[in-house]
Amino acid sequence: MTRRFFLGAAGAITASAQQSQNPSPMVEHTRPHPRLPKPVPDLPGHRERLDLGTLFIPAKLAKRRTLPLFVHFHGGDWLPEIAAARNSTAVIPIQVGSGSRIYAKRFTDPAVFAALLNQAERTTQTTFSPLTLTAWSAGHGAIREILNDPDAYRQVHRVLLIDGLHTGYAGGKPGPLESKLEPDHLETFLKYARDAVAGNKRMLITHSEVFPGTFASTTETADWLLSQLSIPRRTALKTGPMGTQQLSEARRGGFHLIGYAGNSAPDHVDQLHSLPQYLRL
Repeated sequence: MTRRFFLGAAGAITASAQQSQNPSPMVEHTRPHPRLPKPVPDLPGHRERLDLGTLFIPAKLAKRRTLPLFVHFHGGDWLPEIAAARNSTAVIPIQVGSGSRIYAKRFTDPAVFAALLNQAERTTQTTFSPLTLTAWSAGHGAIREILNDPDAYRQVHRVLLIDGLHTGYAGGKPGPLESKLEPDHLETFLKYARDAVAGNKRMLITHSEVFPGTFASTTETADWLLSQLSIPRRTALKTGPMGTQQLSEARRGGFHLIGYAGNSAPDHVDQLHSLPQYLRL
């Protein structure tokens, strides 16, 4: 399941369905929707082309032999590089196509992710720790498969899911009142969330109000997760990063979930551009 949004040259956003998704017909004018500018020239630092993605180490970290690392799935490379530079961490941005199934398929074999980390450390003579996995939209499919491997699960200290936790509807369609969700794609994240609640991991999940219609929205999966954890939401009305409007949040231990207003494509992309600030949380 995924939502596909394409940025035009002037920053315009259009939506198209990979499967039988019903893209939101909303055109949003009530919030500013600012965008981070793409650095020209590229941010200073060391880039190492890997078999999958490109490792970026900001220039100010070049002499350090132990570095924090986050691996980001979906959303291009320059936004994660900005987030890395602002948060003093290395990053490997990975873009393998559109659709959570494509990301999941690429990392079904645990050896793929292990080889990626080994190559990054070997080629730069750097130890990367702690390890964070971040994803926007469809990229969550990769994180789910990586966390299914016990060795990788132990390595990952933090997980950030940006408006991208989806699953199917039981019976194939929503409603008619509160929808029943297929839990198979959510169980791994529930396990990680429980470890975060216990203080053994850290996890941040954000969601908008976009309703795809043919598979579960990030609002519905967030509600499912909170119900399984027995954590209530609380109202939290305030301005978030990139002009977003926060509506709610839930916290316990190392687990944090934030709900934002908005059911249009710009609202979805706002959260991608908020990556640098989410990492600080």
